[in-house]
Amino acid sequence: MADRLGPLHKDQGKVSIKKRLDPVTEPRATTRVGGRTRHHNKSESFYNGKTPATDRLGLPVRHVPRVPLRHLPPSCPLVGPRLDSSLSLVARALSQIPGGLNKRNLVSSDGFPKWVRAEDRRLLQMGPGGVTPDVVVAADGTGNYTTGGGGERRRRRRARRRYVIYVKKGVYVENVEIKKKKWMIMLIGDGMDQTVISGNRSVAGNWTTYRSATVGISGRGFIARDLTIENTAGPSNHQAVALRSDSDLSVYYRCAFRGYQDTLYPHSLRQFYRDCVITGTVDFIFGNAAAVIQNSKILARLALPNQKNTITAQGRKDPNQNTGFAIQSCNITADADLIKNVNQTYTYLGRPWKEYSRTIVMQSYLGNAIRPEGWLPFQDDFALNTSSYVEYMNYGPGSGLANRVKWPGYHATNSSADVANFTVAQFIKGDTWLPSTGVKYTAGF
Repeated sequence: MADRLGPLHKDQGKVSIKKRLDPVTEPRATTRVGGRTRHHNKSESFYNGKTPATDRLGLPVRHVPRVPLRHLPPSCPLVGPRLDSSLSLVARALSQIPGGLNKRNLVSSDGFPKWVRAEDRRLLQMGPGGVTPDVVVAADGTGNYTTGGGGERRRRRRARRRYVIYVKKGVYVENVEIKKKKWMIMLIGDGMDQTVISGNRSVAGNWTTYRSATVGISGRGFIARDLTIENTAGPSNHQAVALRSDSDLSVYYRCAFRGYQDTLYPHSLRQFYRDCVITGTVDFIFGNAAAVIQNSKILARLALPNQKNTITAQGRKDPNQNTGFAIQSCNITADADLIKNVNQTYTYLGRPWKEYSRTIVMQSYLGNAIRPEGWLPFQDDFALNTSSYVEYMNYGPGSGLANRVKWPGYHATNSSADVANFTVAQFIKGDTWLPSTGVKYTAGF
């Protein structure tokens, strides 16, 4: 099969790949293979029956950036990929709250930081019946709209008052995206796996990885609570995103993201995930956001034959980018279909998708599904010197360090000082904006 060549011919959002790649969502890259230059992109599948070139572990070859890197000063507040201005569903909220960095985690008796505004704390603690929403979405016709996408249409652009959309229990089969200029939106469901937004777009169905998302959020300050977002395309359809978030200062609280390859796409900017469930197979948490995932379940699923599970594929392209994934106090283990087949599908914490890929796993339980090596090379020695993979104070049967990879970019540490920069307070400056969302969090360790 030829490499994924170019222009994307669009037909009502669908694409067919003809001559060259979309420069925003599917950047081309080059890799030297056997003395030749090979062009490829993120949308190539990892299933070795579908890709022209695979590494010795059965995974396809891909990605070193083709376009010259942007050399930005270290003081740059946050560097992310270009944001696509595509339509979005539910979305944007919360301007950044000014103020200094408070490094203490001051928590009240109700579990929320003490400086959370009383009205926001009540909003987060209330059940759906106690919230007075601006819009109600109900599949049975008892609300203002019957689809999630309809709920955000009344929202004014760049409004700064929080706008609450309550989505009642039910399965909503749709693809929703939130418009970039709509801010301060909060989406509340009736509970994880009770309110479900479901889609099935995939790369095999001629969507780009970026546009395959069931829910796409591009604005800042979006909050989601008590719902599930899934992509049901299945493993044989390869890249199929459940949630894609380009939203700065966004929060996902008590949400489930279910899929297989490329389930969760923290595309860019600052994001926080708390008490969530994330399931998948290949690269199922990937992107180039500065994202912290806390107190969540990360469950690897049974993959296709000849596939290997890689939980993360972080996409940092330049050492000056303040991006990466910090996974803290999570439960990383096998989903139900993999529990009895951990030797059939090998599972790794991650692999370097881009040259300066950065992921920190700390204070987390690692189940026996995690291979003793811990991490998987992308191809040969690509990015093993320049990527940054750190483990800090993990525990469980998959946390042993004796047989971990020996890459220059891998480190295990028992010193909190080595990973302090990747806590909520430091990495995403969470103390300056999370309090106003009402979502509880741990600022430090």
